[in-house]
Amino acid sequence: MDILVVGGGGREHAICWKLSQSPLARKIYCAPGNPGISSVAECVPIPVADIASLAKFARENSIGLTVVGPEVPLCAGIADSFKEQGLKIFGPGKAAAALEGSKIFSKQFMNRNGIPTAKFNVFENKNEALSHLDANFDPRAGIVVKADGLAAGKGVIVAKTIEDARKAIESCFSGEFGDAGRKVLIEEMLLGEEASILALCDGNCIVPLASSQDHKRAGDGDSGPNTGGMGAYSPAPVVTGSLMAEIDETVLQRFLRGIQEEKLGYCGIIYAGIMVTKKGPMVLEFNVRFGDPETQAVLPRLKSDLLDAMLAAADGRLSGVNLLWDERPSVSVVMVSGGYPGSYKKGFQISGIADAQASGAIVFHAGTSLRDGKIVNSGGRVLAVTALGRDIPDAISKSYKAVSMISWEGEFHRKDIAQRALALGAPEAARPANRQTGKP
Repeated sequence: MDILVVGGGGREHAICWKLSQSPLARKIYCAPGNPGISSVAECVPIPVADIASLAKFARENSIGLTVVGPEVPLCAGIADSFKEQGLKIFGPGKAAAALEGSKIFSKQFMNRNGIPTAKFNVFENKNEALSHLDANFDPRAGIVVKADGLAAGKGVIVAKTIEDARKAIESCFSGEFGDAGRKVLIEEMLLGEEASILALCDGNCIVPLASSQDHKRAGDGDSGPNTGGMGAYSPAPVVTGSLMAEIDETVLQRFLRGIQEEKLGYCGIIYAGIMVTKKGPMVLEFNVRFGDPETQAVLPRLKSDLLDAMLAAADGRLSGVNLLWDERPSVSVVMVSGGYPGSYKKGFQISGIADAQASGAIVFHAGTSLRDGKIVNSGGRVLAVTALGRDIPDAISKSYKAVSMISWEGEFHRKDIAQRALALGAPEAARPANRQTGKP
């Protein structure tokens, strides 16, 4: 069958790359795609938010399955629109997508369904929010301020001082994040080790993918501002077999029961950002799509047919799916434009991608474009360079060897991706996550 993937970043490149390996895939289209994606799919110039044009393209090209990468079209209701027109799609409807589109809805969903998460308060008035902050800020623990809606990954501020927290509240209510900041959450800061858990869901069954860990801060040693992600690795040693069983019981199964009881009709990927605290795993956030850059680290380890699994989810037969995983760990290093996550210059020619790929690494394009036939940087996060190795140190070495072959003016990257895995070093997490769970 022919497939349409919606999106144009590194996540979508990884999805297209994996789908292209399926014998079920005859042709893959990607809207709008990017130069890297064009090596495995035909790129079509349709913006991700143009739902009507995407549906028209799917109808006219007899698309057998549409896979949605980014959250914006999901929150806008693309899945509902496609299903109304008889088009098969992998991604949740608008009501379920509110789990990412509204942090308030998501937190309230967690509370209603007994999913462990940080304590929080909701504010629609700046002065009330500031008064609450003054009365409850603990300088020993810090606090987290969140704009309610989608803010392109910039609406979460981890404040370690009351001054930073006040600035974050002012930014939200001043309109810096647009409508996303009309409502604000103030919640306790959770301390521990982070992990990312992705899972397939068809509304009656949930199938976890291999664990991973993202690196959000721009600088080495988790310094500098938060970003969309500077790299990832899989598996995450912090997620031992016993911890995964606890996450399954307290997060995934409660999520599954919640969407059933609230009739959210979930089909697609659910992403649970987990903080492993002294009290156990607690959910930082839900996303309703593949994570980025976690996808670039996780999918290269997947031995099963991704398209077959997505079709099973779309058809409501996920209970028959058992995912198989490569035992080798993977490390993905994100290369970014100078100045990211702030302002940065575009249009610099990128060299060395072919050499990096020849070394055995996989180079996923995120923020690239073509200019006079040359690949140039056109975004903040530009490339994700992924390598598998016999162990974490080997995967780190191979990934950074490939990174050293790629360059453009102003490029930078973190030098310590996956170092936390070396510190944890739990061998149990390196075993493949060949499992599926479902309790209708």
